[in-house]
Amino acid sequence: MRFFEHQEAARGETRRLLLAFALAVLLLVVAVHAALALAWWLMALLVSWMLPVTLPFPTGFLTANVGVSLLLVLGGWWVETSQLRAGGLRLAQRIGAREARPAVSHAEQRFCNVLDELCIAGSVSRPQPIVITRTDAINAFAAGWDERDAVLAVTQGALDMLTREELQGMVAHELSHLREGDTRLKMRLAGMVFGLELVYNFGDTVRERGGLGLWFGPAIMVAGFAGWLAGRMLKAAVSRQREFLADARAVQWTRSRDGLGGVLRKVMTQRQDGQEAHGGHGGIDHPTVQHMLLVEGSSAGLLGHWFDSHPSLEERVKRIYGRTMRPLALKPQP
Repeated sequence: MRFFEHQEAARGETRRLLLAFALAVLLLVVAVHAALALAWWLMALLVSWMLPVTLPFPTGFLTANVGVSLLLVLGGWWVETSQLRAGGLRLAQRIGAREARPAVSHAEQRFCNVLDELCIAGSVSRPQPIVITRTDAINAFAAGWDERDAVLAVTQGALDMLTREELQGMVAHELSHLREGDTRLKMRLAGMVFGLELVYNFGDTVRERGGLGLWFGPAIMVAGFAGWLAGRMLKAAVSRQREFLADARAVQWTRSRDGLGGVLRKVMTQRQDGQEAHGGHGGIDHPTVQHMLLVEGSSAGLLGHWFDSHPSLEERVKRIYGRTMRPLALKPQP
């Protein structure tokens, strides 16, 4: 795997997608004003047919439309990100995870040792090791706004089923997210998407009030829905590129394709056997952490992949090995 080339490609694509995201926000503001202007023009045209009067645009029409739209988007972003600033440890505790106990568990001792080694190798500040118990699915996530509250959590299934080399690949992947600031980036994008959704909700509220709201509310809703949809798709696309970047960084740090590659191939086996679906997810199915996981649940629907925050397992494995690979058998580790 040419990990440096993959990293640079992922960073370049991320920059282009973030620019597109900013453009989507700008276009939403323009679309809301255009939709309201069209609705007002049609209403004025209808009134002029029935009565000998003309209805000019109200004073400050443009300013009010732009101001309210930006207030909703930026206000929603601020509210949502404020709720996510609780810190990585509190988030982990919310889903039922606990601090690792290396003194009482050989598997957790191995996890902490691997974490220490890779933090030194990658020049990364050591996050707090967390274990998601009662979860057989192989998975992990990193969270935190900065080094002071960063955590790296692995599931019990990962501790039970992964070799030391594979655990290194998993931990290296998550440390890459922390080093690159992906956890902050994803939280900020999630807040911005929430702000875009507020525009749609505002239009719905205006519509429900009746009167002229029945005329202007749907116009806001159409523009808001288009902006929210574009925001969700771009947020997912950014997340997929960060996963490719973290995969390449994991191979670089561990100098092993079979580390992270073995993890992904074992997850493929779990999915084929139905163990991931029925083996217990614990708290990793919580919507707050799903986009942070090493592997995301399978997409549903014809357009589901457009909203996936992770590339498919097959695509990630093919990038690591340069070819398709079969799933890897699961075997409990001593």
